[in-house]
Amino acid sequence: MTSFEDLPFLRRQARTQRFTLGAPKEFKVAPDGSRVLFLRSESGTDPRHSLWSFDVASGEETKLVDAAELLPGEEDLPPEERARRERSRETGGGVVGYAVDDAFTVAAFSLSGKLHTLDLATGEVSVLVDGSVVDPRPSPDGAHVAYVRDRRLRVIDRATGADRVLVEEDGEDVTWGLAEFIAAEEMGRTRGYWWAPDGKSLLVERSDRADVPRWTIADPANPQSAANVVAYPAAGTTNADVTLAILGLDGSRVDVAKTDWEYLAAVHWSAAGEPLLSVQSRDQRTLQIQAVDPADGSVEVLHTETDEHWVELAAGVPAWTADGRLVRESAADGDHRLVVDGVAVTPPGVQVRSILHVGEEVLFSASEADPTQIHVFRTEGGELRRLSTEDGVHVGSGNASLTVLSSWSLERSGPVVTVVSGEKTVARIGSHTVDPDVVPNLTWLTLGERGLRAALVLPTGYEESEGKLPVLLDPYGGPHAQRVLQTRNAFLTPQWLADQGFAVLVADGRGTPGRGSGWEKEIAGKLADVTLADQVDALHAAAALRPELDLGRVAIRGWSYGGYLSALAVLRRPDVFHAGVAGAPVTDWSLYDTHYTERYLGLPQKDTASYEHNSLIAGAGELSRALLIVHGLADDNVFVAHSLRLSSALLAKGRPHVFLPLAGATHMTPQAEEVAENLMRTQVDWIVRELSGDAAKSEENA
Repeated sequence: MTSFEDLPFLRRQARTQRFTLGAPKEFKVAPDGSRVLFLRSESGTDPRHSLWSFDVASGEETKLVDAAELLPGEEDLPPEERARRERSRETGGGVVGYAVDDAFTVAAFSLSGKLHTLDLATGEVSVLVDGSVVDPRPSPDGAHVAYVRDRRLRVIDRATGADRVLVEEDGEDVTWGLAEFIAAEEMGRTRGYWWAPDGKSLLVERSDRADVPRWTIADPANPQSAANVVAYPAAGTTNADVTLAILGLDGSRVDVAKTDWEYLAAVHWSAAGEPLLSVQSRDQRTLQIQAVDPADGSVEVLHTETDEHWVELAAGVPAWTADGRLVRESAADGDHRLVVDGVAVTPPGVQVRSILHVGEEVLFSASEADPTQIHVFRTEGGELRRLSTEDGVHVGSGNASLTVLSSWSLERSGPVVTVVSGEKTVARIGSHTVDPDVVPNLTWLTLGERGLRAALVLPTGYEESEGKLPVLLDPYGGPHAQRVLQTRNAFLTPQWLADQGFAVLVADGRGTPGRGSGWEKEIAGKLADVTLADQVDALHAAAALRPELDLGRVAIRGWSYGGYLSALAVLRRPDVFHAGVAGAPVTDWSLYDTHYTERYLGLPQKDTASYEHNSLIAGAGELSRALLIVHGLADDNVFVAHSLRLSSALLAKGRPHVFLPLAGATHMTPQAEEVAENLMRTQVDWIVRELSGDAAKSEENA
């Protein structure tokens, strides 16, 4: 039997979930700062996460919940939990999430659909509900646990075991207590209910998908299986109808007044004040922060922000500080700034990424002058203190008094996890990730007149005397995601690609985060033009600096937006790109969802020309370069219809191409080791053949 160490890199990468298994995550700090709860798998190859406790004073780790012991076999997940994991791109197993009460007396979690509670004083684990449980959360006082089952919010009394549904309502289209598709996929809101600080009521989302279009996902590899019918709000169509109600444990109900908003972006309810809502108009050009009166459901508008293109949503806000000051984020002056009680507390040029915790002070992450780095900061009265010290990408958890830093850098693979109190590092939590034994041959570049951040990865040990290298661009290239970050793990796959004989260029263009709202909004209405132009500019600027790049042999590959960009590249710039691999590409923007698509392109009923210009179908007849399309047949985010329509249009125009369907695969890239390895090797072999053939044709023509 082949040992793990002897497996090829791609197999090891798949088994370790990109070398992230074994890293601690999901930290929660006890109110007195004495201990930290977290999730971690047993090793760098074990996908099952268990719940652990870390004693800050002694540095001792204790396993509180052993996922393998509680569930030695396969998990049986309810459909709603599978959907939640797909939306959050969660590929692990075991305990993947948990919640605690305010005093840290009880933790609640689901495992294989069963509702478990953990007494944090005694260590006793109990099963309260036997199956189909989604998102269990204890009340702040620990007396009750709320959860969703069969699309209805239920509450169980821990003392008596009494279990009841809070709202009885017929109809499969109505859901109480779960975030609707758009919130979970596009707005970063994964919750659908929030406990009142006194534990006597809950603020609950009701969503009705009755008028949302129904789309069908078939399983052609298993024709005996029934098709999966899902509600999918494509651009220009009807969203789920989202409303809120305050439901009391005494059976009372207060409906929250709904003003003229389409999207519920965020909810916050703490002892410092009334419930806060962040709501957005359909065109996303107006965002309001509203306070809810729990007595009658009326709302007061506390702040309104507008923008000619869109108001970007910020993670972690709005929120009240412990003394009742409103915390929000604003990009009105071009920078993403932290605003407390109406005053911007971050200086110009610092781009706030997310607000991590709001209490007496605020813990947040931000980028300073260098968008390739993310650091963790806290407020100290009217001052700011940066808690992370080394170059890299730092993820913060906990609070401003006791902060857990997960620090990723170019110097190592995997994170270093430290506990910071005040100015001092007081403890370190163990990380058991597998070392991939890969040191990227990496050069950081700032390219062109726009200062595009890029990384060039060359084969291990490459010398210029070995001759020119074909170039492979490996972008995401679209909004809301960065590839060029100062962490070694981000460049493990690019290094493997480079070692197959390529110069791999990864570049972040306009629309990517970290450089201010003006940079992000240059793509408004011009997704195709701007993002493709930046990849071309990055390539040419890099080649001007590095003569080993062979511009006569250039390929591009990507997934999701990167797949769209790859197909776009070979369709519209055949003078630059000679082959493209388009994985799960959006090809027709009218087939993608409302919140994402309409933000950049408007409504298809009004902006028809923009949709046609930014989509790929109309230009299918222009294809003159090699194109490989890859798509999962079970994708419920970018449906396989995108690739099928492009393939059909190409065929109708007589344009040769290759289409590779992936049976059973969703939008997440395949996780099975053999499939993950062979899919990547198939792409590389195809690119090598196409570039070799193209080079041979060029020599013949010469």
